[in-house]
Amino acid sequence: MPVSEVLPGFAGAFPFERFNAMQSEALPALLDSEDNVVVSAPTASGKTAIAEVAICRTLDADGTALFLAPLRALTNEKEREWERFEDLGYSVYVVTGERDLNPRRAERADILVMTPEKADSATRKHDTRRYSFIEDVDCCVIDEVHLLDSDRRGSVLEVTISRLRRLCDPRVVALSATMPNVDDVAAWLDAPEETTFAFGEEYRPVPLEADVATYSHGENAFADKYRRLYRALDLTEQHIRDEGQALVFVSSRQDTVQAAKTTRDELTERDIPIGARGDYDFHNDAADLQNDTLRQSVLDGVGFHHAGLAREDKNRVEEWFREGKIQILFSTSTLAWGVNLPARCVVIRDTKLHDPLEGEVDMSPLDVLQMLGRAGRPGYDDRGYAWVVCDRSDADRYRALLKDGKTIESRLAETPNEASDPVATDLAVHLNAEIALGTVGDVEDAMDWLETTFYYVRAQRASDYVAGDALRERVSDTLQWLVDREFVEMDGLSVEPTALGRLASSFYLRLETARRFADLTDREDFSELDVLRAVASTTEFQSVSARSDEEEAVAAVLGDAAADLEAGPRKVLAILRAGMNGTTPSALKSDAWIIRQNALRLLAALRAVVDRFGTPEQANLVCRVEARVDHGISDDAVGLTAIDGVGATRVGKLAAAGFRTPADLVEAGTDRLAAAGLGEGAAERVVEHARELPAIDVDWGGFPETVGRGERALHEVTVRTTAGSARAGLRVTVNGREMTRKDSYLGETTLPVAVFGGDDADLEFSVHVTFPDLPLPPVVHSRSVRVVE
Repeated sequence: MPVSEVLPGFAGAFPFERFNAMQSEALPALLDSEDNVVVSAPTASGKTAIAEVAICRTLDADGTALFLAPLRALTNEKEREWERFEDLGYSVYVVTGERDLNPRRAERADILVMTPEKADSATRKHDTRRYSFIEDVDCCVIDEVHLLDSDRRGSVLEVTISRLRRLCDPRVVALSATMPNVDDVAAWLDAPEETTFAFGEEYRPVPLEADVATYSHGENAFADKYRRLYRALDLTEQHIRDEGQALVFVSSRQDTVQAAKTTRDELTERDIPIGARGDYDFHNDAADLQNDTLRQSVLDGVGFHHAGLAREDKNRVEEWFREGKIQILFSTSTLAWGVNLPARCVVIRDTKLHDPLEGEVDMSPLDVLQMLGRAGRPGYDDRGYAWVVCDRSDADRYRALLKDGKTIESRLAETPNEASDPVATDLAVHLNAEIALGTVGDVEDAMDWLETTFYYVRAQRASDYVAGDALRERVSDTLQWLVDREFVEMDGLSVEPTALGRLASSFYLRLETARRFADLTDREDFSELDVLRAVASTTEFQSVSARSDEEEAVAAVLGDAAADLEAGPRKVLAILRAGMNGTTPSALKSDAWIIRQNALRLLAALRAVVDRFGTPEQANLVCRVEARVDHGISDDAVGLTAIDGVGATRVGKLAAAGFRTPADLVEAGTDRLAAAGLGEGAAERVVEHARELPAIDVDWGGFPETVGRGERALHEVTVRTTAGSARAGLRVTVNGREMTRKDSYLGETTLPVAVFGGDDADLEFSVHVTFPDLPLPPVVHSRSVRVVE
């Protein structure tokens, strides 16, 4: 069907002129109905256009569309692709955790693009001005809804859609690769039979032949990796010789590069002709690539693609692969979910991958099917060929996957492998979140909420499902678990969140972690190392593993410290400890970034928990540790990070120039800061922001210099800021013993101080001012009083 006839006002939004057979069959459900729609269809059959049709219908009715993309990298890709909508006068706004949210842009956007995790965050905070835009969504398109079955992300997608439907009841259009139980998803979303589609393999543009290939083990994992590579090349060689193309998926960015290097030599050894070698213009174009290894590789018809490449390099690789100049391309799994880049032959070389947080894990069955679905180039190939290279022990499992597909299950109530408590599931996490939001106020509310989930649909299908009793018991057990660990308070059948429950929900903490953080505040005193240990020992890092070469680097950083920790948490601790000083051993760098980013989120949560249940001094210590991990700065200069606009680069320059505190910068002035490497404008702003931070003055008033033994007098001490204001914890000690404690928002406040002539000959009175929200070291002002006879 011609696009110009179906959607005359939106023809420019589509990169083709006619809808294909699959798309045309779904058009009446999308355009002539208000019902929710579920479409299951083979990979590369054109599901993206169905999403775009749903969006066009929403825009035509002056509504707002939300597109949920499975990966953050794909949200950026949609932003580029959908400049077509911008050209038609509509605004597209991407909301991700890596960008600062502009609430006004989000509110005015016609098309919002988010990941499930960011949508989860937005729906939890829908009643704030910052995220109120989420309540205006009229249509929600779920791309790759079969990710409901994803171990770590499925439950987030599930509860987010359920919450969104309660908030604003948008029309839902769910798209999926082929799945056996599409009717279950339709039942969950209340999509009627006439708007539920299960398109079979006959709708695949190019028929697919998929099979399993095994390999013989070598002496070690390194040798196995190369045996799998040579097996993959054996499978692709015939197609490359026949001027076809091959796409080989490997487990990591580094592996894409190493595999490409080895393959260049192997193609020469096997005397496989590569057309690109004699293309003079291609040689000139390749000279513009930023990546040196890629520049050399593509000239031999071999490319690699991963998220770490510059965008321009990735765009060129994709273009050259489509043009046939690159004949074999090595990639990570991201390419399977995003770019429509088919090949005649697809090989999955690695079915296991290293996850910095989980260690070695099996590739998701959903990822496997998504990758294999890239085989076959419409318009070029009569047939696509796909292979899974695996160990013989896994062969039957993958053959069954290829034959029967993957039934989509809910992960909401699945017990994690590492959980010691069978009730400690995602169900507890998300039920706690709903209680914190006020959605669930009693057991009946909890059951009503559960009935909105995909888990409820799948539970009804289970052979052991008995009325509602089993689910009610599961909910009751989960609620009691939350009560026992002080996330929830229960009065009869009514439930209310505790402060800990709210914090766990707000920071998306695993509940065991939130409980452990709260318990830390029971300690009278804890150190910088204790803070780092608390984070490194969390459930979030429980599955981190350490290789032998990494253990040596860990020992070099930590020495004998924390020797009682397991190797994985000890590795996390070493990365954080080294990062605080701005150095990371080379053996630990591959996992350092992702571990540090997760640790910063946990440190922010720990600071909030400690601030709520502990002391200002404890919160300030966590705040300073967090700033050091983030910026890689010494403890004596960490206060510089409190200045707005001073990030890791600037704080490094300022510390190297000898500055240690915001007061140092104010005293130095803009000229000295400019000499330290800051631009003149930046220096002026830094000094201006430094002046806004609190500068403490203590007025001792009529405080005496002496006191008679046995005498007692009450005096007042005034604490004020001569510059900015901030929340502070105030303490008065005498000879190290605490006398008075007060929390205040400075300004100015007075503290009563009793002076008593006791047995000591001299009394040292100290006023301690601590900022729980700022990484400024505590300020201490002291006054001595001599006891006289």
